[in-house]
Amino acid sequence: MKRVSAQEKKVKKMTNIRDIAKKAGVSVSTVSRVLNNHPYVSDQKRKRVEEIIDELNYEQNMNAVHLSKGKTQMVAIVLPFVNHPYFSMLLEGIASEALKAQYQLVICQTNYEVQKEVDALNMLKTKQVDGVIICSRASDWNVIEHYQMYGPIIICENTKERSIPSVYIDHFGAFEQALTYLNKEGHRHIGYCIGRHAGTNSQQRAAAYHNYLKKVGEPFRPEWVFEGCLYVTDGDWIVKQLLNMKKRPTALLVTNDQVAVGVMTRCAQEGISVPSDIAIIGFDNHPLTSYLQITTIQLPLIEMGEKLFYLFLHPEHQKIELPFQLIERKTV
Repeated sequence: MKRVSAQEKKVKKMTNIRDIAKKAGVSVSTVSRVLNNHPYVSDQKRKRVEEIIDELNYEQNMNAVHLSKGKTQMVAIVLPFVNHPYFSMLLEGIASEALKAQYQLVICQTNYEVQKEVDALNMLKTKQVDGVIICSRASDWNVIEHYQMYGPIIICENTKERSIPSVYIDHFGAFEQALTYLNKEGHRHIGYCIGRHAGTNSQQRAAAYHNYLKKVGEPFRPEWVFEGCLYVTDGDWIVKQLLNMKKRPTALLVTNDQVAVGVMTRCAQEGISVPSDIAIIGFDNHPLTSYLQITTIQLPLIEMGEKLFYLFLHPEHQKIELPFQLIERKTV
């Protein structure tokens, strides 16, 4: 590896585009065009400028470039967990569009801690990023709305009458369709597994569930609602609780396909037959559900990520609703 001398370091540190222009025998504007890949520079001049740049070991001060352009070409992505399939698929969609638009992503994992969300929003305020995409929030609306004056904020939930641009799925409608389908297949006693009770999407699911219970005349049984279901291993404690119940649900709505796989696997180990003893519907349509023939609600997560970044670029479009679809397989 080439050793850089103290003198070379000094040259590298102090060289500016005026030095390059002088040594190359061109104008400062010509050097600027070459550095920014602009057209209208002859091949001869471009080659000469590039040679001098290499000779002087010049590197652009990107902070100065961003300051001059008023942009950082970076977007903060706020999500509670980076290792969760739901959010990793959203991130895949966001990243593919960011790459096309030549933006870099700053990943902000929050674990649903409000202060960490505020830290990401402060990056927008201090011009460290050009926008913020929130995949799942913990902050109150008034906190998020306060930061809108500093740049675009996009949220992955239905913001309804609020002015915050959003991409969302009708989670009430998705839950309602799944419950109706289970009821049609002969199930009245239905429980569900969820990541958390807080949050707009979770509240919509809960509303659909209570609406179903009222419709069929069944009481609400809090022990049939399992909170904190995020990973495949959560299937173990869910099934353990089911085994300890005097009265079990005959069907489970599991708002995460990974957890649905865990529940199904643990049921097999405990001699609980799916769907004879308990029916299972997952959510997301993860590729695993196709292999294991798990009935699920397909959510277009990668497309949601793509649309989230689209709204960052075009926040004037405000709101985009994406469809869901019931995929019938063999667990009901």
